[in-house]
Amino acid sequence: MSEKSLVDEMLQVQMAIELIELGARLQVLETEISLSRGRLIRLYKEVRGMSPPKGLLPFSTDWFITWLPNIHASLFYNIYLQMTEAHGCERMEGFVKAFRLYLEQLRLDGSEQVLGLTRAWTLVRFFESEMFQLSECTSCGLRFVAHAHTPSQDFVCGICQPPSRAGKTRKSVPETKVDSAAGV
Repeated sequence: MSEKSLVDEMLQVQMAIELIELGARLQVLETEISLSRGRLIRLYKEVRGMSPPKGLLPFSTDWFITWLPNIHASLFYNIYLQMTEAHGCERMEGFVKAFRLYLEQLRLDGSEQVLGLTRAWTLVRFFESEMFQLSECTSCGLRFVAHAHTPSQDFVCGICQPPSRAGKTRKSVPETKVDSAAGV
């Protein structure tokens, strides 16, 4: 084995460890890392202390279009583009840096994480497959994730024009008098 291939293998292991630490599923690792499935499983067990979860990856584009996921997906993808286009990062290096910056922004804002690593990776793949485009909001001028080939001349984002029930979850709706009376 040549020294170059040892260095390449070390870089692959390092990238796999970073992805595993950030929550990558085995399917993501198998697609992006050129190590054998057996080595990836052993590496996953060593890093996470358990076997990788089983199951299929998400595939629906619709999840990314709903209100809150769209805001988070748009934030992440704009950071990803900044890393890869403006800063010249390679695809996966830019992906990892963008995801870390996304998480850091959430920590600074005290916001809950909506976009996991696997969904972020799926989002990038959807853009690469030309299933998505970025549409500019006519109100704020920011760019948001939208289905490809969607007319965008009158596009208004979910921040400028949130849906009527945006942000209203069971946890955030105040108790009614009936609810609090029942608990007494």
